[in-house]
Amino acid sequence: MSPEEMQQKLLDLKSELMNLRFQNAINQLDNPMRIVEVKKSIARLMTVLHEVELKKEA
Repeated sequence: MSPEEMQQKLLDLKSELMNLRFQNAINQLDNPMRIVEVKKSIARLMTVLHEVELKKEA
């Protein structure tokens, strides 16, 4: 996946996380574990993007 695609995926996941938090606040969330999964996915993508940036600098 290219860095641009990863950036887009990161934005999509952040948007999904915001929606899940909103649904959780109004008690309409079906699967609360989805919040944890999305947060972990965001962390993974940010880690990979950081590694790519470090490789470019070296």
